[in-house]
Amino acid sequence: MSCQEQVYQWAEELQQALPQLSRPQVRVLALWSVGMVLAQSCALTAVSGLLGAVLGQSANTVRQRLREGCYAAVDKRGACRQAVDVQTCFAPLLRWVLGHWEGTQLVLALDATSLGQRFTVLCVSVVYRGCAIPVAWRVVPGTTPHAWRVDWLRLLQQLQPAVPRPYTVLVLADRGLWAPWLFRRIVRLGWHPLLRVTVRGHFRPAGWHRFVSFASLVPACGTSFQGRGVAFKTPGRHLACTLLGCWEAPHTDRWLLLSDLAPEGSTPRWYARRAWIEAGFKALKRGGFGWQRTRMTDPTRAARLWLAVAIATLWLLRVGGEAEQAAATVPPVLGPPVAHRTRRATRLRLVACFRLGWQCLLAAMLNHASLPHGRFWPDPWPAPPPLLLPAPAHSLQDTYP
Repeated sequence: MSCQEQVYQWAEELQQALPQLSRPQVRVLALWSVGMVLAQSCALTAVSGLLGAVLGQSANTVRQRLREGCYAAVDKRGACRQAVDVQTCFAPLLRWVLGHWEGTQLVLALDATSLGQRFTVLCVSVVYRGCAIPVAWRVVPGTTPHAWRVDWLRLLQQLQPAVPRPYTVLVLADRGLWAPWLFRRIVRLGWHPLLRVTVRGHFRPAGWHRFVSFASLVPACGTSFQGRGVAFKTPGRHLACTLLGCWEAPHTDRWLLLSDLAPEGSTPRWYARRAWIEAGFKALKRGGFGWQRTRMTDPTRAARLWLAVAIATLWLLRVGGEAEQAAATVPPVLGPPVAHRTRRATRLRLVACFRLGWQCLLAAMLNHASLPHGRFWPDPWPAPPPLLLPAPAHSLQDTYP
């Protein structure tokens, strides 16, 4: 199978996943994503030069096709040209992921990443096997003051129709994105927030009569807390929720998480997967496609390039995850000794899922074989630990006035 046939094969799958796009738009996205895999870069010159060589076409011709894929309609030549509306692709992207997903548990992570002073990208990603797949995003100028509330709410609302009712969706966000309106919107969508808050705040566990500080409930390393109650003592800001707190070595700070889940059916360990979105940003930049070297200055063009990057990332993780699942040969590696803890076996990935997908796709292209499709096999969720009930209220009345 020639490289051109492989591109057509991939374009057919893209057309089924993104039916709202025209065929020319899908072909350009297929060229972008295949070129990114081959060149291991999202740079226009690298992708167009390599595609031109393997497809037997002029590099300048391919370059112009790729450039126009990121243009607005008014910037294109011709009378009937259309621009890709990125927002219409968010729900189909997530639906595409779930169409190849094993199980009914899904974790979404919210975070923002910046490109110097040029761009700030608000991103919602599906976290998967140590990495993340962008499924909704908003690119804004980096130096212009901008209220993020409307953007975050719109991104979540756009994704909600793509999630079937049987799915359990956990939404993770770090301290910088915490807000009561975000918590309430996630609950209203039928999903479950797990949002980290700062240590400055107070909580009144169920059955208690007074608010105590978050820090007092998880005062030192090795302590934890799980319980229902009311967060924030300021009148008008009360929030009925579950507080999950823990502080484990070697971390230098505690995790304080607010959720709507029952304490006995949840664990703060789930929040560890929020770090996978950072790995996804790394794959998009220096660890993968090199987006930090882009010369783009228009946020709308950058958002269209992100669509191609998201498709390539989805493809790589889907193929790499299935290869990792099929191999299942990652040996247990003994971790270094930690003070006050015994030496234990920890399973580590010898090759990142993102890199493994790259290897599988490159091997198929070099061997002129059909492109692997892959399937998403998410890691099992950590089981919740036994419920840690709060101490009786009367035992702390003298300590916390």
